[in-house]
Amino acid sequence: MGENFKSHLALFVANLMYGANYVVAKGLMPGTIGPNGFIFFRVIGATILFWILFLLFYFEKVARKDFGRIAIAALFGVACNQLLFFNGLTLTSPVNAPVIMTTTPILVLILSAIILKQKVFALQWVGIVVGAIGSILLTLLNSGQGYSSGLGDVFIFMNAISYSIYLILVKPLMVKYKPITVITWVFTFGLIYVCIWPLTMSEVSLIKWEAFDLEKSLRFLFVIIGVTFVPYLLNIFSMKRLSAYIAAVYIYLQPILATFFIYVFMALGKEDYTGDITLMKVFSALLIFCGVYMVIRPSQSSAQK
Repeated sequence: MGENFKSHLALFVANLMYGANYVVAKGLMPGTIGPNGFIFFRVIGATILFWILFLLFYFEKVARKDFGRIAIAALFGVACNQLLFFNGLTLTSPVNAPVIMTTTPILVLILSAIILKQKVFALQWVGIVVGAIGSILLTLLNSGQGYSSGLGDVFIFMNAISYSIYLILVKPLMVKYKPITVITWVFTFGLIYVCIWPLTMSEVSLIKWEAFDLEKSLRFLFVIIGVTFVPYLLNIFSMKRLSAYIAAVYIYLQPILATFFIYVFMALGKEDYTGDITLMKVFSALLIFCGVYMVIRPSQSSAQK
């Protein structure tokens, strides 16, 4: 098995786990566990696992001057990102959420142009407009249908903005240090922010532990290990051989995989979100996909040259 194939397989498996998360995590919120309390266990669990791996195999020192950037990156990449995502997923549909997340490459481009003064090509501007139209249609025209919520969609979009800021902030750190070093410290600072968030501990105290049967316990562990810890490691492995632009294309898979798991869970007699799939949402998703493609296309061409 070639190394490139392994890298592509790693990206696919990571996005497969992300796709399943939209249905798996939503099935626990908010009835069994609140979104803020859930994030506490997600972050503390992943932080412990990262520290074990870091201390045993990848330990390296970090310059004191870089902790400021790490702390800011943690605010956007862990605390705001994950809290907004789970609060948004609680309120909206697992159909809407993955589609909105595909706007991340567009947001990265916009923020890079503002913060880093990166050049934006004409085709990319068109892609930004097309993607924005698709996002607005998805958020406004479908609000109130089925499991959809305009507020939940806004939270998911704010989460995508937060994660895009994180990607820009963390890039210099990833060049200077081993990725596992950066992730370990980012999650450590992120855990501090999550702990001091007022709603976190109040929701932890309200968790209905007696409701955790085998299925819910497996869902809980899957989100902590299979959606947080493992995908980060798979992404690190894949980026050793594949470009960031190839990785960005894989984000297209999340809505498709999320839809696949929606039908799987429905067939198994679990949650049924299939009624939330409408022609308008499909049309909105296609607009967003086209917009993202036009955004990443010039970058791919430049990288090939």
